Amino acid sequence: MSKRALITGVTGQDGSYLAELLLEKGYEVHGVVRRSSSINRTRIDHLRDAKLPLVLHYGDLTDASSINRVLRAVKPDEVYNLGAQSHVKVSFDVPEFTAETAGLGALRLLEGIRDSGINPRFYQAGSSEMYGLVREIPQTESTPFYPRSPYAAAKVYAHWISVNYREAYGLFICNGILFNHESPRRGENFVTRKISRGVAAIKLGLTRKLALGNLDAKRDWGYAKDYVRAMWMMLQRELPGDYVIATGETHTVREFCEVAFAHADLDWREHVVVDPMYLRPTEVDVLQGDASKARRELGWEATTKFESLVKLMVDADLELLRSGKGAFYP
Repeated sequence: MSKRALITGVTGQDGSYLAELLLEKGYEVHGVVRRSSSINRTRIDHLRDAKLPLVLHYGDLTDASSINRVLRAVKPDEVYNLGAQSHVKVSFDVPEFTAETAGLGALRLLEGIRDSGINPRFYQAGSSEMYGLVREIPQTESTPFYPRSPYAAAKVYAHWISVNYREAYGLFICNGILFNHESPRRGENFVTRKISRGVAAIKLGLTRKLALGNLDAKRDWGYAKDYVRAMWMMLQRELPGDYVIATGETHTVREFCEVAFAHADLDWREHVVVDPMYLRPTEVDVLQGDASKARRELGWEATTKFESLVKLMVDADLELLRSGKGAFYP
């Protein structure tokens, strides 16, 4: 009998790659989607068109009754909580909603699991943003958190409430502390995708300039497709635990621009402008993860290098804009 998995945030970057992975492994996959006036399921349309066992349920992490209903209907063997308002800069504008989804959303799921009597394995999506004003470089599972945004603070709550439910109720819960992970499916308002789409638009003559924020911010960037594999690997372990998932390399936003523009035979200095509106009220200067524990216990490691990731994103956006399937709004 095939395993049954439930994914919140199934229509997002990570959710869509995870759904693909689980379907390839023979799972029956269920996803939670929010009701909205416009349907945005482009990242998973190919899975539904292929008539694969992917079932969608209306629900919302801010609504406990809907979460409880879905849990009882699906009775999953594994739950992956990837849903949230996940944009750091936006979290300063909608801090309460961010806390409701990224923080209390995890609590609602955990309480729903405990109350329903089912006993699935649970994955909680953490974030390197929890380290914020970093206490040490590189960051490990034992590095203290110092969140610098409403999003990061909400994720810290979700992390510790997950640890608490694991210890208090004996639930199989893993926290994945994922460092920045990107792909052609990244949201268009995240800086990496903003750069790759901007490069494609400039190359195709659709615009001339690309406005960005802090070019000196350093991040540990990996490929989302690699990182969802780590999520699944955590839940296959005999015992639960918490894991940093990262490449161990750090690069600036400026370096991302250099590689992206050069790949399209462009000089980034002729097109990139710094706009203060994209600066955060409190900045996170450098994030660099140490995934030694994941390599040792899971056998996981990143397979896609930084330059390859940047180039595949630029190529994908060039193809998207040339095909006419993607619009560019300067």
